[in-house]
Amino acid sequence: MNMTRIPPRSGAAFRLLKGQFLEVIDPDGGQVSDLLAYNADDVREVLSNGRTFDYEETIRLSEGNQLWSNRSNPMLRIVHDTVGSHDFLLTPCSEDTFKHFYPDKPVHRGCFGNLAEALAPFGVEPDAIPCAFNVFMNVPVDQAGKIEVLPPTSQTGDVIRLQAEMDLVIGLTACSAYASNGGTFKPIDYQVLPNTPE
Repeated sequence: MNMTRIPPRSGAAFRLLKGQFLEVIDPDGGQVSDLLAYNADDVREVLSNGRTFDYEETIRLSEGNQLWSNRSNPMLRIVHDTVGSHDFLLTPCSEDTFKHFYPDKPVHRGCFGNLAEALAPFGVEPDAIPCAFNVFMNVPVDQAGKIEVLPPTSQTGDVIRLQAEMDLVIGLTACSAYASNGGTFKPIDYQVLPNTPE
């Protein structure tokens, strides 16, 4: 299979057919990837963190968990995960995110802008971009409910593999936010596998 590299602070969109596998790889370690999924036949059906938390009864999603749509249909199943730490609470970083959290840094369009551009050819409008499944993102929640964004624990070559439960349009990024990635920006690799990987 051909590995595709998403350069630092950029994004991509592509089709993933039912039964195919998507591998998202952290080639250098410590890099987050925002993942979105839409029903390829009707992009109004989209990945939903709320439905996923409801049906999976956990906010800690890893091997064996499914990611659900706003219409209560399973979209992706996590079949392999070498990290086990991902976030599904926080929205894709955006220009407003940078103005809010990083007023001393240059404004960047962030994952939101990168996803909007990449998904536009598939008929996805910016207002249809929900909370992403933030692969490798480390967002612990303490007993008081306070959240904190810490550097990812992913190491070089760590991978998550997901299987499509329907024909999908996928949006995927190499995240642009400082805190999410421990202050550095690195690429993300991905590949689509047609059969059960070795």
